[in-house]
Order: sequence, then C-alpha cells, then structure tokens
Amino acid sequence: MDARTLRYDVGLVVMVSLVAAMAFGSRRASAQTGPARTPDEIQASLEAHRGDFDYLLGDWEFTGVRRMPAGELKFRGYWSATRLAEGQILDEYRVLGPNGETFHVTTTLRNYNAFAERWELVGANPSVGLLDFGTAHKQGAEMLIEQSFGVAGGQPSLWRIRYFDIQPERFSWTADRSTDGGATWATSFQRIEARRIGPPRSLEPLTSARK
Repeated sequence: MDARTLRYDVGLVVMVSLVAAMAFGSRRASAQTGPARTPDEIQASLEAHRGDFDYLLGDWEFTGVRRMPAGELKFRGYWSATRLAEGQILDEYRVLGPNGETFHVTTTLRNYNAFAERWELVGANPSVGLLDFGTAHKQGAEMLIEQSFGVAGGQPSLWRIRYFDIQPERFSWTADRSTDGGATWATSFQRIEARRIGPPRSLEPLTSARK
C-alpha cells in the first residue's frame, strides 16, 4: 500500500468514524462512559494502555483456516497497521485469492476509551457502513476482542477474537463465532497465523496547527 492510498484511507475512516460515533452515541452511552474521572486519571489510563496494540504495527503476511459446513477453507493475505498521530491504530486486513486478487478487505480504526478503560473498534468494509462495532482489552500477554460483523447486511454475527503467542516476528489469532446473539458458539471458527514482513510504523499528522 503506498503512502497516498494510506493517507486516503486514514481520512476516510476518521471521517466516517465521527458519523458512526453520533449514530452509536445514544444507544451506547452507558457502555462507553464510566464514573467521572479527573484529567490526571484519564492521562494515566491513556499512558498505561497506549502500547497495547504495538505488536500489530507494521506489515504482516498471514495464512488462515475457517471451519465451513463442507470442511475447512484455507486462505491467505496481508495485514498492515499504523499508529496515527494521536495514538489511534489504523489497520487494513486483506484476504487474497489464488491469483493475488482481493477476496475481502476490512479497514479498522482502534481507539482507546479512557473513561470506560477499554479499546473500541469500528470496521469499515466497502458498501456496508460502520455498524461492525467492537471492544477490546489486554489480558496478561493476550488481546481479547468482542466484535459484531455483518450487521448492515442483516446477517449479524458476534465474534470473540483472541490474539496470543505474540512475538516480535509473529502472532496467532483465533475466533469463536455466534450467529444467535451469543446463545451458542462455534469454537475455533477461524484461525490465523501471521508473520512479520515489515517493521512497525506511524503516520504523521494529516493537518498541523498554523498561526
């Protein structure tokens, strides 16, 4: 992905994320806010969790397996993540076909909520809006995420995602999936093994203060 494309994606995701925040605000206000906190407490929480997703920064190549009714579906692709100037994480996850064509791509913005003391995620897929909302928190050496997918298309599923065995040059990823609101789960529905092909990176501000 070249710098121009990445900057375009940043602008797009940030813009639509603001729209999504307004749409979700009334329904999720109680979940996204906590007790009143002092500025010092907010800053301390931000500093404590600023690096939670550092392991994801950079460029990755991955292989995966998904459990389907007809058997296991194997796939591969690329994953790139960068830190924005204010600390948010922007990443692009792309699944490729046998000839290198794109089968699926998701852009995700990850932002830490110091009031609720958790990371919040919103996925942006072509044509499906910004209803795929999720939350994440670090637990020991692992990152745990709960996120909805397919909401706009009328076929929502809830995923419990676990990043584990996180090393500088690789990590493992597994997800359980529920299509009935969490009543039942398909465990290990999808698995991913990723290996690093590019170093961590960050993006300069798109704008700057001017006198």
